[in-house]
Amino acid sequence: MGGRFITFEGVDGSGKTTQLRRLAATLRAAGEAVVETREPGGATGAEAIRRLLVEGEPGRWSPETEILLFTAARRDHVERTIAPARARGETVLCDRFADSTRVYQGVARAGLRGMVDRLHELSIGIEPDLTLILDIDPEAALSRGLARGTAEDRFERFGLDFQQKLRAGFLALAAEFPGRCRVIRAEGSAEEVAARIAAAVMETP
Repeated sequence: MGGRFITFEGVDGSGKTTQLRRLAATLRAAGEAVVETREPGGATGAEAIRRLLVEGEPGRWSPETEILLFTAARRDHVERTIAPARARGETVLCDRFADSTRVYQGVARAGLRGMVDRLHELSIGIEPDLTLILDIDPEAALSRGLARGTAEDRFERFGLDFQQKLRAGFLALAAEFPGRCRVIRAEGSAEEVAARIAAAVMETP
C-alpha cells in the first residue's frame, strides 16, 4: 500500500509552512517516514518554474499562462518526488497542490475552473488523501505574508480583495469535497493550531 498524501491549503500567510513542519515532526516521532515538499516546486524542474510564478510583478502572466506553468511544475513534482515517495510507503506532506490552482486561477484570478480541471485530469490525475485548509482572516494573513519581506510576494501584491476571494474559494472547495477536505481554524497560537491539525489527521485513515 502506498503512503499517505496530505496537502496544506489556504490564503497567503495562513501558516501552512509552519504547520506542515510541525505535523512532520509529530508523525516522525510516531515512527512514520515523512517527505516534506511544496508547490510550485518540490523537484528540480518545478523549482525553476516556481521562480517564474511567485516573483515579479503581479501582472507578468495571464491566468491562462499561470495554469499552464503550474501544471507543468506539478507534473514534474509528481513524477520525481510525490509518486516515488508514496511508492516507498512514505507519507508526503505538501504545501499546496492542485486545489490552489483551482482557487487562485479557477476562481480568484479568473473563471477558469474548467480549464484547471481538464488539465489536471489529463496531466496529473491524482488527488490528496487529506487536504487541510487553514482558515484565517484574510487581512491578518495578508499582513503576515507581506511582513516576511521576501521576493516571493507576487500573489500577496494583488491585495486584500484578492485574498478575500481566495478565502471564499477555499471554503467553497471544502464544501465541494467534504470527503477529503478539513477546514482548520488557524487563529490562536501555533501550538493550538497544530493540535487541531493533529486531531484531524488522527481522525482520517
